[in-house]
Amino acid sequence: MTTHQLRRTATVAASPAEVWGLVGGFGTLGDWHPHVPPAAIEDGADPETPGAVRVFAIDGKVVARERLLGKGETAYTYTVIDPMLPITDYVATLAVRPHADGAEILWTADYAGADEVVPQVEAIFGDGTYGTGLAALQEKFGAA
Repeated sequence: MTTHQLRRTATVAASPAEVWGLVGGFGTLGDWHPHVPPAAIEDGADPETPGAVRVFAIDGKVVARERLLGKGETAYTYTVIDPMLPITDYVATLAVRPHADGAEILWTADYAGADEVVPQVEAIFGDGTYGTGLAALQEKFGAA
């Protein structure tokens, strides 16, 4: 298996603090992302403490589980548990940093998989999840 990187970015006309205030909660992805259902945190864990697992379900069926690996002042890193694609070692980071025009939002991931799975990962995670979420943030805050 080969290691691959997935990367999407967007720049918005808002302060990093304002953007992080919206996107910075590990348990709140579904609150701002238009295509992600609300998340539940397993076992009553603190959603901001590494080790917490967020669970996304549609009509009572679990569709994804992700574990928080680390959290900083303007970034958090997580892993996908049992990904739906034939990939392993999927570790993603959602980060906000200052930009001359406001804030830059970076959503990146490293994962291992056969070269043939890259187009699926790009379409499902890169475009479907990351791209859609970043577009929604640009709509909310204004593209810079």
